[in-house]
Amino acid sequence: MTSNKMVQKLLKMKNPANIRGMERFGINPKNALGINIPELRKLAKNSGKNHGLAQKLWNSELHEARILASMVEVPDLVSEQQMEEWVKTFDSWDLCDQVCLNLFDKTVFSYKKAMEWSSRKEEFVKRAGFVLMAVLSVHDKKAPDSRFIDFLGAIRHESYDSRNFVKKAINWALRQIGKRNLKLNRESIKTAQEILANGNKSALWIASNALREIKSKEVQDRVRSC
Repeated sequence: MTSNKMVQKLLKMKNPANIRGMERFGINPKNALGINIPELRKLAKNSGKNHGLAQKLWNSELHEARILASMVEVPDLVSEQQMEEWVKTFDSWDLCDQVCLNLFDKTVFSYKKAMEWSSRKEEFVKRAGFVLMAVLSVHDKKAPDSRFIDFLGAIRHESYDSRNFVKKAINWALRQIGKRNLKLNRESIKTAQEILANGNKSALWIASNALREIKSKEVQDRVRSC
């Protein structure tokens, strides 16, 4: 299917009621069509991977078309420049998370960008850095612990950020690293305790919320059995 036909198909699937629902969940409704993720995944499966199609879908500026672009893009063909161009246009937490989850974590630049973006000022660029950390913690089973210990340093350093979409991503990354294995669980608990000592309101929420999960019996039993 050509990009024009795909965009026309997306436009026909527009659901105004869902757009109103997106707003309630803090999703930017600009250029949104209200198409849910399962429907987009079905379109992506039927389309298959296609670098050219992904580029054209992204350039359409439609919210769901951009999410679909992340699903059909070929990770091995994604350049560092493309990642920078895409991340700068993130205007909503769900677009940020979907692109990181569907595509960015599968590129050869994923760890580099996670660290770089975590210290950037732009809200959704910074969120993308920490979302990548969280997603890589779950998906990259073979990565050495040292990569995630580096992430913990960034988490500790940026835990002062009070912006809602940023602090939630920092917390997500800390929790996921803490569930990876026993060593990283202990390092995550240590990091969270160091963050608590800062006394910053955002830091207190990030750390205390994470500690409740990574110190829970369920997580402790899991990491000890790894």
